Amino acid sequence: MTESPKPHDSSVSQVPQLRLYDTATHRITPFTPIHPGEVGIYVCGATVQSSPHIGHIRAAVAFDVVRRWFIRLGYKVTFIRNVTDIDDKIIDKSRAAGQQWWERAYIYEREFTHAYERLGVLAPTYEPRATGHITDMIDLIQRILDNGHAYVVPDADGKPSGNVYFDVPSWPQYGELTHQQAGTQAADESAAVADRMGPSVDSTGDDKYNPADAADNSEDKHDPRDFALWKSPKPSDPETARWKTPFGTGRPGWHLECSAMSHRYLGADFDIHGGGLDLRFPHHENEMAQSKAAGWGFAHRWMHSAWVTAKGEKMSKSLGNGLSVDSILAEHSAWVVRYAMATVQYRSMLEWSEQTIAEAESAHERIMNFLDRADALLDSPISTDDVAALPITEFPAEFIGSLNEDINVSGAAASIFTTIRQGNALLDAQPATDTGSRLRTMVVQLRAMLDVLGLDPLNAQWVAGDAHDDHSSQEHDALDALIGEQLEKRAKARKNKDFAQADAIRDELGKAGIVIEDTSSGSSWSME
Repeated sequence: MTESPKPHDSSVSQVPQLRLYDTATHRITPFTPIHPGEVGIYVCGATVQSSPHIGHIRAAVAFDVVRRWFIRLGYKVTFIRNVTDIDDKIIDKSRAAGQQWWERAYIYEREFTHAYERLGVLAPTYEPRATGHITDMIDLIQRILDNGHAYVVPDADGKPSGNVYFDVPSWPQYGELTHQQAGTQAADESAAVADRMGPSVDSTGDDKYNPADAADNSEDKHDPRDFALWKSPKPSDPETARWKTPFGTGRPGWHLECSAMSHRYLGADFDIHGGGLDLRFPHHENEMAQSKAAGWGFAHRWMHSAWVTAKGEKMSKSLGNGLSVDSILAEHSAWVVRYAMATVQYRSMLEWSEQTIAEAESAHERIMNFLDRADALLDSPISTDDVAALPITEFPAEFIGSLNEDINVSGAAASIFTTIRQGNALLDAQPATDTGSRLRTMVVQLRAMLDVLGLDPLNAQWVAGDAHDDHSSQEHDALDALIGEQLEKRAKARKNKDFAQADAIRDELGKAGIVIEDTSSGSSWSME
């Protein structure tokens, strides 16, 4: 597991001020923390319904880099990333698979954790589960009700039904994050792009643009824009997925969960709320409205990472091009995969292709070639502690300036390779016996810059990971061979119009979590 970097003693004021983009204002402005020297960040985590794909992990890596830079600047960072462990899809998929909903959620929560660790994402300060904060959610709903911004739907007998809706028309500020017109129509280009994408799977693992809450067209709603704070159970919902409350038995609405958890761990006001671009509307818009309607403040700045595209299309399960993390890591080293994600600015679309991977592999080769050459001449090894102890004031100015301008990782990467070129020139110019301090300084600087991106290749995270990646590749090759035999049998059955046999093979693979995709060029497989 990756060790968390230690905060530095260097003063934040010794370097140019950090400037960040704010989704709400569409401007890059100087970052000023609520509490000097401290920063509180809340990032929406996974809905643990199935295995993670690269789109989910992109947001995690992007905000991991943001967090690491804050730490290097000397801030004490409280980083909260939640787990949504109950929702319609988790319940429906667990029932179809013959599982308990909480069993399925925990299985895939562990998969997400494993993926984060493999890709060097620091563990959050705390990772709360939605189901662990039901009482917080009940209290939040009551505050909103008391303030006149929500209503309880009665049942046929006039008793609380378990359905509670946020009253959007009662909150005139609704739409202040995404600049909606009347809360229904995007009024800026970036929101329009997100809205046009429609239902898709990206940073959290659910159909976030059109979740069950937003798609609820119940006649009980006072206004079509109203969204669920609490939901009465469906007949098919298990008893374990229901909680008794003053407004009826049910379970939380999806938007409510993050408001309750961010308040619990970061307070009524905190510095940054992050997440994937797909969450801007309705999720984050609704979060802001319900938190402020409860009488609290909320995030002072909003940061959203763009999604991953493949051949120009957004990577998602609904488009059939979602690549599982396990499949990618079976073919490429975790360092290479992280480099491909970490060196694209968080607000830029990340095109996932063979060229993207090839460029990352080339970068790894250039970095390791220099480090290996330098290591042969250094009179003593450089430890991870040496790298972590480098003061921010001793980083190259270009690197600092790039990251302080809205986490411009492309500029930061350019500074890294400038240092490598200078280091190679020094090695070429000096005799082999020269182990002077200039070379040592360059190596420490290089590794420290890479460490900010979570990419110091000599960190234990990656040294241990190399052996793991080799083993995973062997496992994937063996699995691919076994499944390939089944796909050949299925292809023959289909050719002979024995569709019963073909379907039986597909269903058996499906029970093992193998998803088959048929195309004009043949069949391929992936993990669910």
